[in-house]
Amino acid sequence: MTNPKIRAALAIAAAAVLALSACTSQSPTGATDTSTTAAEPDYSAQLRSAIPAVMKDNAIPGVVVMVQSPSRGDWTSTFGTAELGRDVPIEINDYLRIGSNTKTMTSTVILQLVQEGVLSLDDPISKFRPDVPGGDNITIADLSEMRSGLYSYTFDPAFNATLDADPQKAWTPDELLAIAFSHPPNSAPDQVFDYSNTNIVLLGVVIEQLTGMSASEAFAQRIFEPLGLTHTHLPAPDDSSIPDTHPQGYQFGTNVETIDSYAVPAALLPDALNGTLKPLNQTDANPSWAWTAGGAISTPTDLATYVKALVRGGLLDDETQKLRLDSVQSMTSGTPSGVGYGLGIAQFAPGIFGHDGQLPGFSTFMAYNIDTGDTIIIGTNLSASPVDGENAAVVVAKSIIGTLYGKSAVPGDPAAAPTQTSGVPK
Repeated sequence: MTNPKIRAALAIAAAAVLALSACTSQSPTGATDTSTTAAEPDYSAQLRSAIPAVMKDNAIPGVVVMVQSPSRGDWTSTFGTAELGRDVPIEINDYLRIGSNTKTMTSTVILQLVQEGVLSLDDPISKFRPDVPGGDNITIADLSEMRSGLYSYTFDPAFNATLDADPQKAWTPDELLAIAFSHPPNSAPDQVFDYSNTNIVLLGVVIEQLTGMSASEAFAQRIFEPLGLTHTHLPAPDDSSIPDTHPQGYQFGTNVETIDSYAVPAALLPDALNGTLKPLNQTDANPSWAWTAGGAISTPTDLATYVKALVRGGLLDDETQKLRLDSVQSMTSGTPSGVGYGLGIAQFAPGIFGHDGQLPGFSTFMAYNIDTGDTIIIGTNLSASPVDGENAAVVVAKSIIGTLYGKSAVPGDPAAAPTQTSGVPK
């Protein structure tokens, strides 16, 4: 399956490598920058110029950027608008749908259960869901590492048609899994990297079985409360709201139209870039279909706290944390050294770990550099660039990573990086 939308996490791997030569010093292009210039770090001037240019070139309405750097200084800024057609500044701590960043939370709880001795990464998923095709040979680790081979329900045309026709539908895990299991697997287990939301919905089911609580409750008790993430939650299936304040979220094309790519057809692209072709407002679409694979809501400040714990530790014991980071392996034979995916975590470049997220209307990026202590958080109110379908937050990340680290950080030839784009998290 080559659908680029399903490659969500490793769009970032490509971005982190390609970004290092992508930063430019263009002049501002109309997007409002609400940052201040007093006592700003040295890299901020270049970003205050480059980010609006990237936004214009990719029709991104609004962007939130948060960089925390012990050596170079912290910088936060917002650009553009929270609502098309109105001058409504996007705010630094607006709530955002964080998409596939949720996957890291699901795998974190799974690893906590492993270290508590109630689960093994080698357990077959059939132990918990006997109806999984080939489930006797698919392990918990295979699911978390995206190597189960199971079909992702988010490819299914009828599923996407339902998302368009009934955006408020409250999906259940059983409904999602039934769609997935109606299709044959894409490959045998543990053979290839194949990004599938079915994997993480299954892990959500395991969490609920073993904890005796909802996934939302398990996330809150095991992640959000210990870290003090008071602005982060996994909504109940019937809750399609976002707390105030939040931007309006946009997507070019319907879900059916974007199964294969978020890129706008070439004939319509000029209209998308000049504002004649308007994106769809997906702000209030129910995210229950993404559930533990992509349904969480958070803010940039909470994400900054979370990604530090995700990468440097704080939610797992030292042994399990090391196991997680060591689990990262290449996605394809052409993946550069130091880039890959592991137990619910992506490595974008040597020393830089995190994830990205994309849901209709929103895209986010979170990364932590274990060598420098830098944290990078990006949020946008657009799913993907109409130019090539790439995750909009990843497009912005290229300028930021390039500015911070330069070409010397590129692990080999940037042209060798994977070119997948980010999924919906489809």
